[in-house]
Amino acid sequence: MTYALQTLMHERSRYAAGVGAVLFSAVLIALQVGLLLGLFELTSIPIDHSSADLWVGGNHVESVDLGRPIPISFVGRLNKPGVQSPELYYLNFGNFTKPSGGYSLCTVVGTGLTAGHAGCPDVLTAEHRQLLTESLTICVDQSDLGKLGLVGVGDHAKVNGKEVRLVGVVTGIKSLAAPWLICSQTTARELLSVVNPAYTDHVTYLLARCDDPGRAKATAKELTAEYPEMSVYTADEFSTKSRMFWLLRTKAGVALGYAALLGLLVGAVITAQTLYAATMASAKEFATLLALGIPRRKIYGLVMAQSFWVGLVGVTLAYPMVHLLGYLAEQAGGRVVIRWEVLLGAAGLTMTSSLLAGLVALRSVKNIEPMSLLR
Repeated sequence: MTYALQTLMHERSRYAAGVGAVLFSAVLIALQVGLLLGLFELTSIPIDHSSADLWVGGNHVESVDLGRPIPISFVGRLNKPGVQSPELYYLNFGNFTKPSGGYSLCTVVGTGLTAGHAGCPDVLTAEHRQLLTESLTICVDQSDLGKLGLVGVGDHAKVNGKEVRLVGVVTGIKSLAAPWLICSQTTARELLSVVNPAYTDHVTYLLARCDDPGRAKATAKELTAEYPEMSVYTADEFSTKSRMFWLLRTKAGVALGYAALLGLLVGAVITAQTLYAATMASAKEFATLLALGIPRRKIYGLVMAQSFWVGLVGVTLAYPMVHLLGYLAEQAGGRVVIRWEVLLGAAGLTMTSSLLAGLVALRSVKNIEPMSLLR
């Protein structure tokens, strides 16, 4: 191992292409997966920014933004030991008319506004919550102002034909497609009932906390079994379900995964060619070692050690590069989730491809014979 590393450092120009290929593969895989995770985190924002343990909706709700009205009378069904008083939560698409004209799809989110409400987004300040108690007022994310044709606080627009006023701008609830409009339960009911009269006595979700959050999963299963016409999920289950629905529905994961796989294959081919060329360039040295009685398996071990160090150096250099490119993507308005699991997975895949490239390079060692020194 030590000799292989010394060889790699001494002949670094010979192995630079292989190290670069491994670095490219590791960076591409980590960034592609990070972008995918960041993209689909946006689909579950209402869940992830609430403190509810249980989400109750209509039958077979596949994603948080696809909820259907359920009777408010379902509140009584949650009267179970360990389940706190449920709260009303409104969430549905609306037609947003921009101040300058033109239309945009939006998502109306109506929730309780006290700090103790399970559905109240954690991005709202006390001032925001107070302002939203006024009729027909909304808060939106900073990144969505342009989509909605808004400039800042005080702007007026229309949602489903009703005039609303922007009273707050927050950060942390950026949308994937239809901007989230945060408002009170009263405002949401008024806006949504314009296009769907059911919202006068229906709600999209019932949210509840559990005295023991660890019992939430068991409680969800009990309620689902007792009332099959309802969907009952824990917050984690519903968040994951929403992301997976959008992942499979849009096929974005397949496209990004294909690009990452292509990068891995290109990196593996370049690494294999680099190691093969480096091995052939050292053919005389290896022939000398064989003539001195060094077992061929030792030479094999040296080549594999070189491929290991090529992979390790490439992965090590990729780590800061991933963080740098992730930071630049964030500054450009993107979202890259760089978790340790992502980094470890990318490192494992690229190290494996590097070692496989080493196995390919062993073909050249098989053709080396001591007699070649006499030529």
